[in-house]
Amino acid sequence: MNIVIIGSGNVAAVLGRKLLKAGHVIQQIYGRNATAASELAYEWNTESANYTSLVVKTADVYLIAVADTAIAAVAADLRLKNKIVAHTAAAVPMDVLKGVTDNYGVFYPLQSMRKQQENSPELTIYTEASNADTKKVLDQLAASITNNPVQPADLDKRSRLHVAAVFASNFTNYLFDLAASFCNKEGISFSELLPLIRNTVERLNEESPSQMQTGPAVRKDLDTIHKHQELLKDYPEHLMVYNFLTEALMRH
Repeated sequence: MNIVIIGSGNVAAVLGRKLLKAGHVIQQIYGRNATAASELAYEWNTESANYTSLVVKTADVYLIAVADTAIAAVAADLRLKNKIVAHTAAAVPMDVLKGVTDNYGVFYPLQSMRKQQENSPELTIYTEASNADTKKVLDQLAASITNNPVQPADLDKRSRLHVAAVFASNFTNYLFDLAASFCNKEGISFSELLPLIRNTVERLNEESPSQMQTGPAVRKDLDTIHKHQELLKDYPEHLMVYNFLTEALMRH
């Protein structure tokens, strides 16, 4: 398929690379950030545009991969009659594209993405569409870039998935960052924790999180907890999080 990608950030970059690898043609990339759009256009051997009036009208599918808050503004400037247009956001209704075309939908990849990643991340893609023909095309496009089954998801399901993803990814990464900063200041290599982290994640393939929980809070080991709190006395942010999660785990 011929694809136009609207956006030049992390999601746009990762999806564009996957689409190219799957044999699709990136006909154009549009981005308000001229430098970022030009860099991706150079990488993909295509053209870039910085004004919506210059977006080509001959592609098969237009993917809007911009910040959630920018989708409505971008859509307001697009008129792509009879073309398939989809945004990639979890918590934005597909009807935001209603004025762009009759063939609109959602192409939501559930994954944390960074354009600097060397390894292309595994994706699960959730789709929704204004009609059956559009849904079929979006599903085919999704199936071409992932081995995971393409899943249907309306706004309610996508929003709930997004909340769960914040807990599973964003919050856990914040804890990794706290651990890394503590290690750095205490002269410890964060890499020493990586076998533990890998083992925790790998066990999720076979066990539920509730079965895996260990640690002093679960055991109600107050002596160890007090020792940890003493070690964290010069780290107010770490101590606040430690105390909150310890109390939460004790209640849980």
